[in-house]
Amino acid sequence: MRSDAQPLWDVLGLGIVAVDDLYYVAHFPEPDTKRPLLAERRQGGGLTGTALVAAARLGVRAAYCGVMGHDELALFTLEELAREGVDCSPVLRRPTARPIHAVIVVEQATGRRTILYTHEGFVTPAPEEISEALIGRCRVLLMDGYAGEGGVRAGQIARHLGIPFVADIERMEEPTSRALFDLADHLIVGVETASQATGARDPAVAAARLARSGRACCAVTAGEQGCWYAVAGGPVRHFPALRVQVVDTTGCGDVFHGAYAAALARGATVERAIQIATVAAGLKATRPGGRPGIPDWATVEAHLAAHRPAS
Repeated sequence: MRSDAQPLWDVLGLGIVAVDDLYYVAHFPEPDTKRPLLAERRQGGGLTGTALVAAARLGVRAAYCGVMGHDELALFTLEELAREGVDCSPVLRRPTARPIHAVIVVEQATGRRTILYTHEGFVTPAPEEISEALIGRCRVLLMDGYAGEGGVRAGQIARHLGIPFVADIERMEEPTSRALFDLADHLIVGVETASQATGARDPAVAAARLARSGRACCAVTAGEQGCWYAVAGGPVRHFPALRVQVVDTTGCGDVFHGAYAAALARGATVERAIQIATVAAGLKATRPGGRPGIPDWATVEAHLAAHRPAS
């Protein structure tokens, strides 16, 4: 079990960080046509990267453990995380390592987006580089399905130490996704992953099939339909999505995970963490880009108080 020493970080993340080049168009182009760009910008992204920024914005101590080199994309990534207050001291350095690079085309009329990406140069920590001393320094472990064998090792250590592990599994086809899926005691997945894992298209049915007594929470998020979740294998409950004018859905799922992990680290119940994550993700969607719209804790609490959601 973990020692009584005070954890250094509230949320420690392993997984994807990315550089996102966003291009905004009025409508997605048809093949063999041209459309003008309405705007373009570069920003940090990635499942774990954006989740950690969300956690930091919500007032908790967040840190990233990954592998980075020294090229332009790596330096941009680390500078962006540091600017947001994410501690990058656990990052391992290798000359050729780099973040994911993504080109994101956003349809301004609907907020929908198409993501084109490359994994070239992206590597994860090896299992021997993940120690009990490292994982034991956090209150909550947050990982996506791309955390690799080092992530599996981290999940095993977290289980041994009794540290909550929040998982964001995007694709079951990844080599270590199934192991991370099974290790997670707070599993939050989208409808597609839930359907792939259970064979059920209905998110409520999928949540029920994924729920088990040994898992603290299983949640299936379904965009504007809201979130279905079960606590410790209990009955499935529903929490509705925030009703907002959607500008850009980029990063909403990542923000949900980061806000959920931050809420757990602050002592929230699963039910309250689901509410906080839902509101944070919804407010993010009202601004363009994956990170600019992420709210702070006071904004989320004020919104929840005003709308008085059911417990």
